[in-house]
Amino acid sequence: MARAFQVHPTDNVATLLDDAPAGPVTVSGAESPLVITLPRPVAMAHKIALRPVAEGGPVIKYGVQIGIATRPIQPGEWVHLHNCRSALDERSSTLDAESGAVTDMPYE
Repeated sequence: MARAFQVHPTDNVATLLDDAPAGPVTVSGAESPLVITLPRPVAMAHKIALRPVAEGGPVIKYGVQIGIATRPIQPGEWVHLHNCRSALDERSSTLDAESGAVTDMPYE
C-alpha cells in the first residue's frame, strides 16, 4: 500500500512518499494512523487532501496556509495547480498545472 505523511495536526493535506495507484493510502505523521482512498493515481511527492476543502478554503501544510482551493476538493484528491492557487505569491498561480513549469517566459 502506498504511503503519505502529514506534517502537522492542522494540515488538510499529506505528501505522498510513494507513487500511488487509485485505492487506499496509509497516512502517517500527525493524525496516525489514517487510511485515505485515492480516486486516481497520484505521483510521489505530490499532495493529497485528507479532509474536504471548500472552494475558497485554505489548503494547509506545515500548519500554515499554503494555498486556496479554486474548486471543492474531496478527501483523497490530488491537490495541485488544477484545483488550488498559491497563497504565497501571484506568480505561482500561473505555473503549468501538470509540470509546474513557468508559462510567462521562455524556458531554456
